[in-house]
Amino acid sequence: MPLRGALAGAAAATAWQGCDPLLKRAFGTPYVDAELIGPFITRGPLQPFVNFATHVTAGAVFGHLFERFGGRGARRGITVALVENTVLWPGMLVVDRIHPSVRDGTWPPLFANRRAFASATAGHALFGALLGVLVCDA
Repeated sequence: MPLRGALAGAAAATAWQGCDPLLKRAFGTPYVDAELIGPFITRGPLQPFVNFATHVTAGAVFGHLFERFGGRGARRGITVALVENTVLWPGMLVVDRIHPSVRDGTWPPLFANRRAFASATAGHALFGALLGVLVCDA
């Protein structure tokens, strides 16, 4: 089924975002990936909805590509998600300069922030595990 990976990715991203309050508390950081894009689109009462929509959409795209290129299983899902997180993390140098949440002090600078990186890593691992399992079971 062509949509299997996209649906699995959307579901995994939804579950990950549901865990965001736990990740914030566990790693002692206000940063979570689900809030990365939303503030560029809107700030205020609609921001949580935009955060959700952009995060789930990104999860669906990731899931589609994961399945399309033969991804299956929790181990492969975790590996691919952690590689994506690690490879893209240097982009936080740009985020640190332009992101509204960094600029207004809601988030600390992220690039060298070990807590933020650990939280993002844990979130990606959860997403990857769920994605891999859902792609296999769908």
